[in-house]
Amino acid sequence: MIITIDKKMQDSIKKNLLDTLYKKGFEVLMQEGIEYDVLLLTEGDTGMCCADIRMVEGVIDVFENSSSYHLASREFHNEDSIVRVNGCSIGGKEPLCLIAGPCAVESKESIETIGMAVKEAGVDVIRGGAFKPRTSPYAFQGLGFEGVSYLVECGKKLKKPVICELTNIAHIEAYKDVDIIQIGARNMQNYELLKAVGKLDKPVLLKRGMASTVEEWILAAEYILKEGNPNVIFCERGIRTFEKSTRNTLDVSSIAVLKEKTHLPVVVDPSHAAGNWKYVKALALAGVAAGADGVMVEVHTQPENALSDGAQSLTVNHYEALVKELEALSVVLGRKCR
Repeated sequence: MIITIDKKMQDSIKKNLLDTLYKKGFEVLMQEGIEYDVLLLTEGDTGMCCADIRMVEGVIDVFENSSSYHLASREFHNEDSIVRVNGCSIGGKEPLCLIAGPCAVESKESIETIGMAVKEAGVDVIRGGAFKPRTSPYAFQGLGFEGVSYLVECGKKLKKPVICELTNIAHIEAYKDVDIIQIGARNMQNYELLKAVGKLDKPVLLKRGMASTVEEWILAAEYILKEGNPNVIFCERGIRTFEKSTRNTLDVSSIAVLKEKTHLPVVVDPSHAAGNWKYVKALALAGVAAGADGVMVEVHTQPENALSDGAQSLTVNHYEALVKELEALSVVLGRKCR
């Protein structure tokens, strides 16, 4: 149940209303708005009459939440949420956020070289994986804790926030200096991991599971929000379909759906969707045209020698060209890059 109340409601009346709701066993969450506040009721006595609540002075409306999720819903939070991290803002009317870097941190020298290159191209956040969940157990698994350290050092040196995928609850302490935690597609429904990052005071980028529906994806975000972390970013990275011409099928429509149904920012990852660098630009532009708040791509100075996902990685020159096209498209859409 959702209750909208006038911001001018008398404190005594608000207290009496809340006391009544608590006695009925409801868990009450409040979202302050510009024109009115919203109370979200979960659990409790669902038989409580909406008409009785509407009679309370200062109550604007009472209605049942139409979705299976609550905190991510626009019914609870109508205004766009903006995630801010170290000078970078993602969502709302903020400039398009650009995230780039190698699939995996391969060495201290390589991440700093690539980091400097993408910074000069106009990147906002530097990416790089340390623990790599790979389909084959024989593929490069990343440098582990050493890779996390190299990425963090790179970010500090270049004065840019960094994002790195977390795969294990036991590793959380090692990520204390990582600016944005990424939850990968394979862990989208790892609920204990979602609960753990929900207790952190830092943004979480949640990638869509390769066979997950949009509703399942939003409910995964709900796990993080319910634990108290409001800084969740969706990342569409393609889903598994029967089509074999690309690594995955980029579901551009999901971006439009998320922007309508939720208030959270959405980023598009065309690299994992394409699996081939030749298609990355087109998919990136399509994602932004559909409403994405940011673009995350893989970039490498020597893709042919990359230890992970070289085939889908852009060269520095290709990335510079992509940024220029994204800037041009952003102007058309009334949104600017940094």
